[in-house]
Order: sequence, then C-alpha cells, then structure tokens
Amino acid sequence: MGFSPREVLNPPDPPDIAVITDPSQRRALWLELGIVGVLTFGFSAIYAILSLIESELTGGIEGTTVALNPSRSSVEAIDALRQLLSGIRLFAMAGLGVYLLWRSGVGRDRVGLGRWSPRRDIPAGLALTAIIGIPGLAVVATARALGLNASLVPSTADAWWEWPVLILVAIGNGAAEEILVVAYFITRLRQLGFGANSALGASAVLRGSYHLYQGFGAGVGNLAMGLVFGRFFQVSGRTWPLVIAHGAIDVIAFVGYALLRDHLPWVG
Repeated sequence: MGFSPREVLNPPDPPDIAVITDPSQRRALWLELGIVGVLTFGFSAIYAILSLIESELTGGIEGTTVALNPSRSSVEAIDALRQLLSGIRLFAMAGLGVYLLWRSGVGRDRVGLGRWSPRRDIPAGLALTAIIGIPGLAVVATARALGLNASLVPSTADAWWEWPVLILVAIGNGAAEEILVVAYFITRLRQLGFGANSALGASAVLRGSYHLYQGFGAGVGNLAMGLVFGRFFQVSGRTWPLVIAHGAIDVIAFVGYALLRDHLPWVG
C-alpha cells in the first residue's frame, strides 16, 4: 500500500492532534474513556475474559460452542426486531466516537473519516481483507484443532430477513470496532501523551481481549489484527479502509457460513 519500512516502524505524529497538558482537560479525557469503555468494548472485554474463565472451569473452551449471531426470541417478529436493533446499536456506538472527537475539536478528516474515496479506500480495504482474512482462517482452524478455541457458529440464516440483517451487523461491527477501538481510542491516547507504539499496543490488546469469549486463538488472532489495522491507521491516516475490510471479513464469515454449512461436512 505504498508505505516505507521507516513509516511502518515509526509512524508520523497525527497532524493537528496535540498532547493535552491541562490537568482538568486530561482528567476529563480519562473520565470520557472510562465511560465510553463501560458503554462499549471495555465492559465487553471483561465479560469475554469471565466467559473464557468460566469455560475453562467447566470442561475447557474446546468443548464450548459459541453462536456469534444467536436467535434473540422464539417469536420470529421479535427476533427480527431485536437483531435489527443490535445492528443499529453498533452504528450508534461508532457515531458516539465520532461525536466525542468532533465535540473536542477533532474533526472527521483528522481521524480518516472525512469524505471517502472509492478509488483509494476500496482497494486498500480489500487488500487488508486478504491480508487479515486468509491468515485469520488458518489461525481459527489451528486454534480449534489444538483445543484453544470454541466451536464457532457465525450464523444460521434460516429466515429470509436474516440475510440483510447479517450484512447490516457485519458492516456495523466494522464501523463500531474500527472507529471506536482504532480511530477514537488511539487518538485519545495520543492526546494523553502515549507514544505511537504504546497507543497501538493498547488498542490491539483491547481488541484481542473482547474476543476471548471465543477462545485463546481468537484473542491472539484479533490482537494481530489490531496491530495491523492500528498501524495502517497511524501511517495512512485513513479509517474507511479498515471499516471496509472488517465489514467484508464479517460478511464473508456470516453469509459464507450460512450458505455452506449444509453443503460442506467440515463446516460447523
């Protein structure tokens, strides 16, 4: 994607995003990060760690089956509405990150969320899809074979309405995670004086931790994904390719599983 080794190892400081030194403003930022964490992926990480501990204490993660998009009601209409609302909530989470940055004077352009460029962002997003998606499948398969991962059921799609909802949730996952965990979180840590590598590491650890309910392999795989995606953001200053890549990976996982589970014996 046209980055020099020097840029990758030592990404430039974000333009116009200065370290905040005023004590009251720094306290406000830490408080903001705490509240956002409780509302979004910080608490998800705690629940994921507790779920992993519970699985290990009750027979081991290898004997656990995790449904990534489970049914939310035995009443189909209620299930459809709840699934739709879960997708909408993901976009609201992404919007919260953008809004908080904007309110503090960090506009969308400064975190790679200005006008998107299909010529630039789509090829970069698809390249990231391949870089992360193909090795990611190998990591999941290997971790499952070694007993380090739960058995994952990405989707079912038994009803017609589940297909568009799965796609909505997949894109929502991409928007919420990449905008909050990468663009928002890394930017806020840089404003608090964290170095580029420290901010990157914290973002990647957060991403890995809230996937631990799926197993150790999922945690390590998502940690690696966080390092790649976070560094891309730091070097390129673009977030849209990350949203595209994450959304594409999840669409392939959710829709692909639903299409293939009845045709290939090794799926599921």
